[in-house]
This record gives sequence, C-alpha cells and structure tokens, in this order.
Amino acid sequence: MKSTSRFFTIGLVSSWYCSNIGVLLLNKYLLSNYGFKYPIFLTMCHMTACSLLSYVAIAWMKMVPMQTIRSKTQFIKISALSLVFCVSVVFGNISLRFLPVSFNQAIGATTPFFTAVFAYLMTLKREAWLTYVTLIPVVTGVVIASGVSYLFFFLIYVVNLGFCFNNRIGFLDFLLLLLYFLCSS
Repeated sequence: MKSTSRFFTIGLVSSWYCSNIGVLLLNKYLLSNYGFKYPIFLTMCHMTACSLLSYVAIAWMKMVPMQTIRSKTQFIKISALSLVFCVSVVFGNISLRFLPVSFNQAIGATTPFFTAVFAYLMTLKREAWLTYVTLIPVVTGVVIASGVSYLFFFLIYVVNLGFCFNNRIGFLDFLLLLLYFLCSS
C-alpha cells in the first residue's frame, strides 16, 4: 500500500514536471520560431485545457472531492486570483517571444525571494532566519546563471524582469499578498 502510494505520487509529480516543460517549450516554439502572434489566444487555450482536465479529474475520476463556493467573499477572492493568474500567464507567454526559455526560468526561480520580500514589506513580519538563509543559494544560482549567459545585458535583464515580473514571480506574489491583506483587515 505504501509503495503504491509512493509510485502514484512520483508519477503525478513526473507528469506535472514533464507537462510544464512541454507546454513551456511548445509556447516558445509557437511564439518565437513559428511566428504565432496571439499570446492571449494561446493563454485561453491553456486555461480551457486546464479547466477541462481539472473537471475530469474531480468529477469523473474522483481524485479529490468537489468543493462548492460558500460565500460571496470567497467567490471574489477566487475571481481575483483567477484574473491575476491569467494576466500572469499572458505576460509570461508574451515574454517568451522575446527572451530565451532558460533566462525566463532563471528569473522565475527567484519566486521565493520576491515572496519573502513582499511579505515583509506588506506585513512587516519577519520570517525565521532559516527562511532567509535558504534564499541565498537560490538567488546566487540565478545570478550565476544570468551572469554567465551570453545573452546577459543589463537592458535585457530589466526587460526580462518587467515581463517575468508578471510571470509567476513577484507581481503575482505582491497582488496575492495585497488581496490577503485587504480581505483580512
């Protein structure tokens, strides 16, 4: 029983990892190599596929129980999160037209750093020192990967931060923390 559960978990994580890589590389190919000029349509296809597959997993395969929305406040929070995530994916897809995937992913790896910074700035509460210490290798790795890149120029870095700021890093974290802060007060 225990090993079956472990293999199932490994299978799910592997599937998630491979599908993320596949979607990212396909989006990059479509937007930059193939010349597809509709990143919003691409995002709509992505969101529709995710919604349909999630519904199949929940309703038909019964992987997790169906949950209902319990209040108007919860609906507003879910809608805001959905909008922010959708905008995030759109800007991420737009950035793929102009930037290499490796650089985009290197900037995306700074998510924990920006989350910690924005959490502190918005709540003025410090995390445990171990949290900040664990961010050092992440940020160092991004600096090394970006600095060694033959495409590293400060202007490209600033442009990439601008695009990737909306791609699952700081901007999304900032909006989620702001939403949490406004709804909890």
